[in-house]
Order: sequence, then structure tokens, then C-alpha cells
Amino acid sequence: MSHWTQAFLEAHVAELDAATNTQLAYARDLANFSSWLSARKRHFGALAQSDIEAYLIDCEAAGLAKSTRARRLSAIRQLFRFAFEEGWRSDNPALRIKGPGKDRHLPGTLDLAEVERLISAARVSGEGRDRLRNTCLMELLYATGMRVTELVSLPVAAARGDPRMLLVRGKGGKERLVPLSASARSAMADWLAQRDTLEAAARKASGIPASKYLFPSRGQSGHLTRHRFFMLIKELAVAGGVAPDKVTPHTLRHAFATHLLAGGADLRAIQTMLGHADVATTEIYTHVLDDRLRALVLDHHPMSRQTGLKDKS
Repeated sequence: MSHWTQAFLEAHVAELDAATNTQLAYARDLANFSSWLSARKRHFGALAQSDIEAYLIDCEAAGLAKSTRARRLSAIRQLFRFAFEEGWRSDNPALRIKGPGKDRHLPGTLDLAEVERLISAARVSGEGRDRLRNTCLMELLYATGMRVTELVSLPVAAARGDPRMLLVRGKGGKERLVPLSASARSAMADWLAQRDTLEAAARKASGIPASKYLFPSRGQSGHLTRHRFFMLIKELAVAGGVAPDKVTPHTLRHAFATHLLAGGADLRAIQTMLGHADVATTEIYTHVLDDRLRALVLDHHPMSRQTGLKDKS
């Protein structure tokens, strides 16, 4: 079964230019499914629809979230579609299995004051060169709503020439342009000058070639890692007096979208800047805004206090 999985993953990467995180998730999901089948002496080539359904029932019994079960079924479906197209099977046993769906959760976000405290903390926390880098990271994240992987892997070429728009390479290799605020451009210019100085010194001292990334690192990836940025943003939350459990790179992405929407931005424009393939994904931010407006009325409208409306809602 490992040969089936490996061939599928290689084809999936080649045909769809799948993101690394997607590849790793599918590999883990299919490895789990393979182990489950092996324990029952079953094989991809001979299993039936009922075997897949039994596996999904076991996943549910183990307490896996709907989103995890839906992703595992997606990996299984794509594997067997690939196997059918390659002629390894004469049927697709996953074709008619209905997925569990996904729980709809409103994204967590931050208010403007909290975002300002995070950015202010970046400007004053850490050593001089770290302050410039951290300020650039925070300003860019809030100004563009980029995904964390898109941010940490930005090529330095994208920052050259004081650009008004930043070219971002997102999921599936799709590129999009996002506008930069004046403060984000200033922070990026300051960090770029410092970064180039540090790179030149490293090259002179040890012959290390210049990095192609805006946020270089000597680690295997060559750039700041997602994990390190996650830890950094928690540190800035503590320094800025913002509850660390509220702050992740993704909550700043949500803040970007929610604040734009509250300011009257067009939903389609926000969809484009976030890199969402479907506007339905972006529409969830209208629900976040609706909930905030509703809470505002219930908490502050005089009639809600006089009539007990808040208690009845």
C-alpha cells in the first residue's frame, strides 16, 4: 500500500502543485488508513465501500473532529480516483461515501487596539535588528492578511524598489497582488536595509551566499519557520498586554479581513486580497461583523437595558 500512496502523492504534487502542508497532511492520513487496513488484513486493491465506512466510524468513535474526518475522507477519495484512472482498480469504492461535513466556527479575531499593542510591542521588544524584523513581520501581516507560510517565505525580490503592491504566491502556486500601507512599506524598507547589511557581513566573514528570502534563517528551509513565528507572536502578545491565547498568526489575518469589512470594503476585494478561491469562504467575516454589531447593540443600546432585551436574546 505504501507504493500506492507514494505514487499518488508524487502525482498529486506534480499535477496540482500542492502545498507542502497539504502533502504532509495527506501522507499522514493515508498512512493512518493503511495501518488500520493492515491490522484487519485488508489492502487498497481489494477493499469495499463498507471498509472505508467502517474506518470513518472508528475515526468518529476515537473522537476526531469533523474537519479531520472530512480531510481523511478527501485523501481517500483522491487516492482511489487516482487508482481508478491508473487502472489499478476497476471501480472507485469511495465514490458514493458522503462526508461528515465541517463544523462552522466563526474565526477568532482582535480589535484595533489589540493589533496596535502587538505592533507597538514589536517596535520596542528584543535586540535592534530583531525589532526591525519583528516590526516588518507584524506590519506586513496586518497590512496584507497573508497566510503565515506566505509571509515567512516571501522572496526578498518582492520587497525591492519600495513597492506599493506586494506579489504573494499562495496556495496551489497562485499569485496575487496585495496593496501595502505606508507604515508597512516603511517597516519593510527599514528591515530590508538592515537585512542586506547583515547578509553582506555574513558573506564577507564566511562566504555564505546571500539568501533569496526576505526573512532569512540558517535552518533547513532557509527562511524563518512557521513555528518560530508562532512563538514570536505569543511573545509579542505578552509584551503588549494582549491575552496570548487570543493571538495567532491566523487571528491577525482574520483581523485584517474583519477590520476592512467594518470599514466598508467590498467583499470581493477582500476575497482577492486573502487569496480565497470561493467568496463563500470570505463571507464568514460578515457573520463575525454581524455578531459584533449585535453585541454592541445589546450591551449599549438604552432600550435593551430598559426592556431586558439582552436577557431574552
